[in-house]
Amino acid sequence: MQFRRITCNRDRLKLNLHFRLMTTMSLRDVQVLVTGGAGFIGSNLVDRLMEEGAFVRVIDNFSSGMRYNIQQWIGNERFQLIEGDIRDQALVNNAVCGVSLVFHQAAIVSVPLSVEDPRLVTDVNVMGTLNLLDASRRAGVERIVVTSSAAVYGDQEKMPISETAETKPLSPYGASKLAAEEMALSFNRTYGLSTTILRPFNIYGPRQRGSAYAGVITVFLQSAFSNRPLIIEGDGKQTRDFVFVDDVVECNIRAARITKADGRVYNIGSGNRIAIEELARLIIEVTASQSDIVHGSPREGDIRDSQASIERASSELDYRPRVSMREGLRKTAEWIRNNID
Repeated sequence: MQFRRITCNRDRLKLNLHFRLMTTMSLRDVQVLVTGGAGFIGSNLVDRLMEEGAFVRVIDNFSSGMRYNIQQWIGNERFQLIEGDIRDQALVNNAVCGVSLVFHQAAIVSVPLSVEDPRLVTDVNVMGTLNLLDASRRAGVERIVVTSSAAVYGDQEKMPISETAETKPLSPYGASKLAAEEMALSFNRTYGLSTTILRPFNIYGPRQRGSAYAGVITVFLQSAFSNRPLIIEGDGKQTRDFVFVDDVVECNIRAARITKADGRVYNIGSGNRIAIEELARLIIEVTASQSDIVHGSPREGDIRDSQASIERASSELDYRPRVSMREGLRKTAEWIRNNID
C-alpha cells in the first residue's frame, strides 16, 4: 500500500496549517486515524472519509470489528490497516505518526459485559484512551474527536437530557466512558490538545452485529426476519433515543471541521424517544413479521429513560438528524436481509 507517510516531526507545521485551513471545508488529503475503524460506527465513518478523499489509517484488533466492513478499501493507496490493540502503546505511537486528525471509536461498548468483567472494560476504554491521547499530544495531532456514550448520564428525571445534566453512570461501562471523557478534556486543558467529546445515544444501522451484547434494533430485526419472538427485557415501557448511524457519522465530521468544537461536549441523538415495546411493534410492521412480543427480566445496569437534547450540537455544529425512525429501520432491515449470514 502506498499510504502517504509523514514523519512525526517533518512537515508538521505545514500539515497543521493545511488542516486548520480546511476545518470548515473538505477533508481531502488530510491524514486521519480511526481507532476501531472496522467496527459498526468506525467502518461507516471510514467510508465517508474515503469518499471525501482523506488518507485514512485504521487501528482495529477485530475483537468486535469485522474485516468485511473495510474490505472494499484494502489495497487502496489512501487506506492503511494496522491490526492491533489500543492498549499497545508502541503500536499507538506508530499509528499517530503523521496524523492530523483522530476519530477515537475503539471501545468495549457493552453494559452487560462491563458488569461481568469491569476490569477488562476499564482497561480498554480508559487506559486505551490514555495511550491514544498521550501519543497524539506528543505527535502533534491537531484534533481528536472522542466517542463517549449517553450511558454517562445514568437515570435522569428531566427529559430531554442536556450536556449540563449531572453525570451518574449506572454501570462500569458508563463509568469507563466518563473517565475517558475526563481524561480527554484534561489533556485539552493541560497540554492544549484539541479534543471534542461526542455522547451518542442509541445508535443503529447497517453493520451493527446481532449478539447478546448488540443493539436492540439489530437483535429485533434478526428475530423478526425469522419469525422468532421479540424478547423485551423488562416491561417495554422504557424509552430510548435512537439515532441512525449516518447521522452519527455526519456529527463526527462536523465536530472535526468546526473550530469552536474544541474542548466541547455534544450529545448525538434524534431528539426524540420511543418506548421499546412500541419499537418492537414498528419492527414487526416494517418487516411484515409474524413474530410475537415476549417480556423477560430487566437487564442489570440499564437506564429507564433516555432522550437527547441536541440544541448545543444544532447551534454550534449545525447538526440536524436527517433519517427518520421508519426510514432508518427500513435501511437497516434491507442490509440485514442482504447480509443475513
